[in-house]
Amino acid sequence: MTKDDQRKQAFGIRKLAHAARDGRDERAQDYLATMIGHFSGKVLSGYMPIRTEIDPHPAMAVHDGPLCVPVVEAAGQPLAFRRWSAGCAMIPGAFGAPIPADETPLTPEVLIVPLLAFDRRGYRLGYGGGFYDRTLEALRARGPVTAIGFAYAAQERHDLLLEPTDQPLDLIVTDHGILQV
Repeated sequence: MTKDDQRKQAFGIRKLAHAARDGRDERAQDYLATMIGHFSGKVLSGYMPIRTEIDPHPAMAVHDGPLCVPVVEAAGQPLAFRRWSAGCAMIPGAFGAPIPADETPLTPEVLIVPLLAFDRRGYRLGYGGGFYDRTLEALRARGPVTAIGFAYAAQERHDLLLEPTDQPLDLIVTDHGILQV
């Protein structure tokens, strides 16, 4: 099995979990809001959910500090981040995710990271562009940063294929709770 095979399977699993969420989003968002409460005053990056990604916005809305979202500037590069607030003007971004029209940059200290699959070691399977891996590596080289994976519990796998460039998450929040890794 290849990473691409795992991605195809993971898309299907996430799609099913998203379709049958039945209150799971709210539970996961409550757990995420609780975790985010530990990072008051820090710059928090969330994301604009695409496809069947679980929505971090309710938890982002209660964050006491600056907010930003990722921006894909070029293939093979780390993500950039722009200041975001609820209701701010948005424009189309890469991969169908809207981005803030205001180009004010911020550097996150805490990141909520979307994913296709995760394991208990803190590794994630993304879409294959390596954007978050490059970003986390660059941010961690500059200082402390906390990466929080956000997913449905059904997205957990025990057989993720890893590469040397894969960056682990610090914790994972799902509809079943908070997994410290």
